[in-house]
Amino acid sequence: MLHPGIARRLRLTWLCLVAGISIHGAYGAEKVYMEAADFAASAFSTPSPQTHVLWLTPELRATAVRILGHEPAQLRQKYWNEGKKTVWILEEIGKEEVITAGFVVQDGHIEQTRVLTYRESRGDEIRYPAFLNQFQGATLADDNHLNRRIDGISGATLSVNAMVRMSRLALYFAKMAEAK
Repeated sequence: MLHPGIARRLRLTWLCLVAGISIHGAYGAEKVYMEAADFAASAFSTPSPQTHVLWLTPELRATAVRILGHEPAQLRQKYWNEGKKTVWILEEIGKEEVITAGFVVQDGHIEQTRVLTYRESRGDEIRYPAFLNQFQGATLADDNHLNRRIDGISGATLSVNAMVRMSRLALYFAKMAEAK
């Protein structure tokens, strides 16, 4: 039998451990708002849009590095298209975790933006239409920046910045896919 003081400390340690796991589970969980395939399918009139691959040549990769501020993780980017409409599913680090977002680009402008999966503990306000609607109609300027300013969200600055970088990359990729 354990001494009462030791037993009390063990119970307290166990409770703190359980509480810590519960807190992490509640705040660090992955939140899937929409599957990538469902997002792609919702953008087109045909039930199964055609899938393509954009290979990141050295030139494309160099521009992607300038847009993202780091090397892209992939050597190729999958996308869907129908006519002049393309759908891009991109991933970027917010503060510490990857954010997955979908972008519909038509005729050089963003038609729709959606946060598909959010993994950060805070900042998921970027998923709301009040924020995402700012991207609608945005185009890429000559310097590969958006043609408009995107208003931030207090407490979600890094997630907002990730969304801006991904939107710029989606527009650039769409331009390169159309050119090939």
